[in-house]
Amino acid sequence: MSNEKPVFILASTSKRRSQILEGMGISFDIVPSNFDESTVFEKSPQKLVKRLSAEKANTVKNDNAVVIGADTIVIKGTRRFSKPETEDRAIEMLKQLRGAWHTVYTGVTVNYLGKTETFAVKSKVKLKALSDEQIVKYVKECQPLDKAGAYGIQDETVVEEYRGSYTNIVGLPRERLAKTLEKFGVYYGVH
Repeated sequence: MSNEKPVFILASTSKRRSQILEGMGISFDIVPSNFDESTVFEKSPQKLVKRLSAEKANTVKNDNAVVIGADTIVIKGTRRFSKPETEDRAIEMLKQLRGAWHTVYTGVTVNYLGKTETFAVKSKVKLKALSDEQIVKYVKECQPLDKAGAYGIQDETVVEEYRGSYTNIVGLPRERLAKTLEKFGVYYGVH
């Protein structure tokens, strides 16, 4: 493993993904992906998030940088919950998710020096059995329009419990990402 830290690029404007990378001691640039997610259709949630993360990472052309693309979705039964476009849609999503377990999938793609690794991690979350009034108040106060499923795992007002990787639910599974970087021989953070 070289002691020289490469340049990192995050193909996402997600504040939470940025915070996870910062917490790993990684300095990085943000190059937002301009990929149109609506052009991808996959039945399998794992295949969907893996493909979307790969498409996002591949929009950034820099062979010498570690490029990280990610995508997160929430699944309950056969329904998929991405980011809500409006407050009304966020309220509708939370009404469907309240009081029950659902699954959060995050796909991640790492491109570096011609090598690529794409993986998906899944976790489970149970939201509290919120009243309609509590849901409306949460959406108005927290503005969760940039979050898959219209909530943040860090929001204790709505989340009852979770199983699996916390950072996966936030949007970037730190543990698995660290293993991938080590596999690629990438030096980062403080060692």
